[in-house]
Amino acid sequence: MAEKEQKINIEQDLQEEGQFVVDDVSKIIKEAIETVIGGNGYNQAKVNNWTTAVVEACTSELTKLLKPYKYIVTCTIMQKNGAGLHTASSCYWDNNTDGSCTVRWENKTMFCIVSVYGLAI
Repeated sequence: MAEKEQKINIEQDLQEEGQFVVDDVSKIIKEAIETVIGGNGYNQAKVNNWTTAVVEACTSELTKLLKPYKYIVTCTIMQKNGAGLHTASSCYWDNNTDGSCTVRWENKTMFCIVSVYGLAI
């Protein structure tokens, strides 16, 4: 019985190796935001640089996973001022291989929303 369980675990590991793992992607996004924005307060003059740095950091770390994916990364930074923000996205893809992950991060002065779409090659 142990050999059969071990074989199933090995097959699952091999299968997961090429899959879009939301937990791994979420961790990469959170680390990128913390590294780039960290404890800073909202500053309009820095928003362009922050968004660029966050998407580049995410893309760089995602490619280091060496998975057979094309990635699309978006970043929105918005000042906390009581205004509303609504977003939506739709994808036509293979649910068995492709995936997405969105992280909403905030501090006292701003929101940062990062979405990653992974499309299997």
